[in-house]
Amino acid sequence: MKSIYITRLALLVILLVVAQPDLFAQLSLTGQIRTRTELRDGLGNLAPKNSPAALFTSQRTRLTFGYKWDRVMFHTAVQDVRVWGQDAATINNADGYRLMVHEAWAEITLANRADTTIQFKPIQNLSLKIGRQELVYDDVRLLGNLDWLQQGRRFDAALLKAQHQGWALDLGAGFNQNTDAFGQVGDNYTPGNVPASALSSKNVTLAIPAGFIPTAGKGGAPVLATPLSTNGRNQHFKSFQMIYLTHKFNQTKFSALFFKDDFQKYRADSLGSTATGYVYGRRYDVLGTHSRQTYGAMLTGQLGNASSRIGTVQWQAFAYAQRGRDRDGLSIKKAYHYGGNVMFQKGPLSVGPGYEVLSGNDATTLQAGETNRFDPLYGTPHRHWGYMDYFYVGTGSPAGGLKDAFLKFRYATSRLTTTFDLHYFALAAPTYNRMADAPAGARLDPKLGMEYDFVTTYALNKFTTLELGYSIMNGTNSLEYAKQGTMNAKDKVGQWAYLMINIRPDFFYTKPLAIRQ
Repeated sequence: MKSIYITRLALLVILLVVAQPDLFAQLSLTGQIRTRTELRDGLGNLAPKNSPAALFTSQRTRLTFGYKWDRVMFHTAVQDVRVWGQDAATINNADGYRLMVHEAWAEITLANRADTTIQFKPIQNLSLKIGRQELVYDDVRLLGNLDWLQQGRRFDAALLKAQHQGWALDLGAGFNQNTDAFGQVGDNYTPGNVPASALSSKNVTLAIPAGFIPTAGKGGAPVLATPLSTNGRNQHFKSFQMIYLTHKFNQTKFSALFFKDDFQKYRADSLGSTATGYVYGRRYDVLGTHSRQTYGAMLTGQLGNASSRIGTVQWQAFAYAQRGRDRDGLSIKKAYHYGGNVMFQKGPLSVGPGYEVLSGNDATTLQAGETNRFDPLYGTPHRHWGYMDYFYVGTGSPAGGLKDAFLKFRYATSRLTTTFDLHYFALAAPTYNRMADAPAGARLDPKLGMEYDFVTTYALNKFTTLELGYSIMNGTNSLEYAKQGTMNAKDKVGQWAYLMINIRPDFFYTKPLAIRQ
């Protein structure tokens, strides 16, 4: 019965397009098949010594539909994400489904001075965008769609967007809850992606009840056995409020961001018994939230042009700070993130250096109940701190923060783009060496390692690109200890290679007719 309704709806859309040619220009329908075959031998964390490499292919299948009218835009994207072979050739109902709605939003025009039928005209443009949507700002450093991951990232939110005389202002908010069931009291929020069961201290599998999340250590240690969401190791927020302001002055763009996210409070708890063993974790039944504020600004600009003698010089500088309390209730004292970079381009070749710092905990001065770690919110770490994803993703990041000095090369033609990046990673703050054989007060060498990233992309046709990548992490004992708590137990050289095929057809695209001479 459901398939009949879907078929009828598809036929109705086709009839409308045929009967009303003007409607065709207002509709968009695109698809995506993106497969990525990866060879992993130390991606995200250094691999155990003499361990075999992992090989697999993952796939994203996405269908995006859009409709645009003078006063309304409608957009929805449905996707399926899976690993080849993850399901048997024939599955049963118990296997569940991975089909999900990635985006589903509508944007309503509230003011538009160019539209004579709208009487409200205090500003040039004002609109309300509401629903499940991607938040993509600046260079996706703090807010991004995390498109590198096959599942991506989206937010359930409302966004009020204003534009006036070259200025743009976005006001956003979101409020998360687990259920709308009858009998539900209060609004305590348990982070999503909770495992259905966990192994106890006696290796017995115990069911996980609602409102409880297991952790790796006794008493609700902050290191989670399973990441709570796609936001790396950050607990998904209960609510957020944001202000984003931007303006372009000639060839320089200014942007400022204020982002406040609130996290549900929790208490340490355990499940089980003397006979079955215990599962330690967090119980999300405490009233109230911990609130964190992130704020700062970014400047990006360009000097020269492609025809000038020196070519084009693109530059960027930014600085952000965090205050309040983190998801665990720790008081954030001096958390900051700053950096800058420049890129010199002449013809198809570009080259440029950069430097960034994300603050961490200074082990020599840190007080109980405090933290100085800067958390880069909900951005795309893969784009900034090495393609091997050692920092600020689901694999965790050193408590001592991060310094990243890098040099990037890029060669681009109409179809072929090749990049080569070098990163020097180091701890941003002193970190003690707590290994049993280390002398009292010994500190880690701040050097974490060198990473080399090579990527080449070729446009096969209008809708298809091929991407090949190879990366090497030449790590140190400091990297192994800061990320995994061991020394001399992992291979210090990590490697990763991938081949990605990205096919994105536009189903309403019509090839231009050749002009006869």
